[in-house]
Amino acid sequence: MSSVSPTTFGVIGLGRMAQALLFPWVDGGLLNASAVRAAVSSEASAARLRTLRPALQVDTQPAAAWAAPVVLLAVKPQQLEQVAASAPVPGPGEAPLLISVLAGVRLERLQRLFPGWRVVRAVPNTPCLVRAGLTGLAWGAGVTSEQQAWLLELFSQVGEVLELPEVQLDAFLALTSSGPAFVALVADALADGAVAAGLPRQAAHRLAHRTLAGTAALLQEQDLHPGQLRDMVSSPGGTTIAGIRVLERSGLRSALLEAVVAAAERSRELG
Repeated sequence: MSSVSPTTFGVIGLGRMAQALLFPWVDGGLLNASAVRAAVSSEASAARLRTLRPALQVDTQPAAAWAAPVVLLAVKPQQLEQVAASAPVPGPGEAPLLISVLAGVRLERLQRLFPGWRVVRAVPNTPCLVRAGLTGLAWGAGVTSEQQAWLLELFSQVGEVLELPEVQLDAFLALTSSGPAFVALVADALADGAVAAGLPRQAAHRLAHRTLAGTAALLQEQDLHPGQLRDMVSSPGGTTIAGIRVLERSGLRSALLEAVVAAAERSRELG
């Protein structure tokens, strides 16, 4: 494979995450829409996607998707065994490339279920939808340096990409893939607090979102430790330290820490 898009690109399962990846790849010119062969579970889903993206070839039968030299596997982990049974075993010298975004599913298991395929494990997160994502990549046996370079280019279209040893992917997933849900919970709680303090609901949500976005930008762009930013806005005897005192007493820090650990442990169980 070269850095040029493959002649056809298969997709098994075109749900929200697969769309978050595929649509920017097509819109950015890294893949041709006419080259995509996607398989979904129902005709209703296929019809909706054909309306949304008429140039894509979407079907309920996976044969055309599996025939592509590169396939994105984006089904639920619970469907893996059934889906793998529909995949062809490549002939000698073929070795197509399988890109799995299944949470927690190990390379060893993928390579056992898809003999003859070269396998890549990818862990993208939902901010890929707005091209502000994070993706961790772990390479299976036989993936060439040229394929790796092409995949790094592909995933960089939707955000930052990190090459990681597979043993680190569970923690990466817990922080970056489950983390947005934890942050969304914090945003919702902050907005509720603002409503309780007197702000209208719509304004409270908008301001909570902007506060989180601005804080993240400040931490990243100035390379601040979170403690530094906390100290920047915590005046002696002021409003912020009064609020932090309540958060510490309520165990917010411990709850978030344990949530990430629990997500990582669940990812390991899925493998």
